[in-house]
Amino acid sequence: MAAIYSLYIINKSGGLIFHKDYGSAGRMDTNDSLRVASLWHSMHAISQQLSPVVGCSGIELLEADTFDLHCFQSLTGTKFFVVSEPGTQRMESLLKVIYELYTDYVLKNPFYEIEMPIRCELFDIHLTQAIQKDRVALTGR
Repeated sequence: MAAIYSLYIINKSGGLIFHKDYGSAGRMDTNDSLRVASLWHSMHAISQQLSPVVGCSGIELLEADTFDLHCFQSLTGTKFFVVSEPGTQRMESLLKVIYELYTDYVLKNPFYEIEMPIRCELFDIHLTQAIQKDRVALTGR
């Protein structure tokens, strides 16, 4: 069973610019992925405004019975979130690794247009390696 079910990257406007499923069960079609990303962007923005804590950056972890949703927001407003098995540890560090891969292979790509869907082969390759490395570290196999 995969520790990580899926990864989403949302631009600062709330548009889904990257999505990848890693689990075999419960795969969503493109429209459902767009809805999830839009819903998460809205919930994240509302949580920032309603929080009683001054300077709150929004929801970082959403725990449910069947999954956990971990979120990292960059300083530019791009959100990275991972849907994982409940209780999966070290997702914050994985999200930061994914952000580093994003800055190294997407933002530095001269052919990438900011805020547009990500289509970068080097990013895909290194992302797959990072996810597999994390999966091995979590499961020990």
